[in-house]
Amino acid sequence: MPDFQHLLLFVAAGWLLNLTPGPDVLYIVANSLRAGARAGIAAGLGITAGCFVHIFAAALGVGVLLATSAAAFAALKWVGAAYLAWVGAKLLLSTAPQGRHDLFALAKEGQARSLKAIWLGGFWTNVLNPKVAIFFLAFVPQFIAPESGNKALAFVLLGVLFNLSSLPVNAGWALAAAWVARRDTLRRRMHWLNRVAGAMFIGFGIKLALSDNRAA
Repeated sequence: MPDFQHLLLFVAAGWLLNLTPGPDVLYIVANSLRAGARAGIAAGLGITAGCFVHIFAAALGVGVLLATSAAAFAALKWVGAAYLAWVGAKLLLSTAPQGRHDLFALAKEGQARSLKAIWLGGFWTNVLNPKVAIFFLAFVPQFIAPESGNKALAFVLLGVLFNLSSLPVNAGWALAAAWVARRDTLRRRMHWLNRVAGAMFIGFGIKLALSDNRAA
């Protein structure tokens, strides 16, 4: 394991990376805007759970397989791209509210949506993106000392630290989006936010479909 100074650098770098908008951040923000902070936090916890899958898979060698096998990477990336496009299409086709009554109904619909379903959506958004596995393989080993006796264990511990340190960042995105959603002007334009989020998810899906297996 790195010393305390390098651990702080590792956490700081993780925070900066988690602050960068991408499919995960968009999923958290979209759910918070639609259904409040609890939904956004549930989305963030699902994404965190998906990251744990990549961390342990990379430690076991599955991440190396994705990095070196074009067929394995392509199979997972097409599934992930299709899933992102499906999420985007659902947002694009969502019904636009017409008045105050419809806005209230839309809010109730979002609150009624199972937090488990939101959690699962975040989980699969992350698990089905092979670029996340490649990221961990590229990022984490930079902080493992060459003389480390058990590099696989060090990889797992650093990956877990990265994941846990992302929780306050994800919660911050959720709380900020929920605060913004309480503004009346924005609530009236919620359907346009859904359209923008839907288009961005489809864009992320296309970007993933066109990507290769090099580290991001």
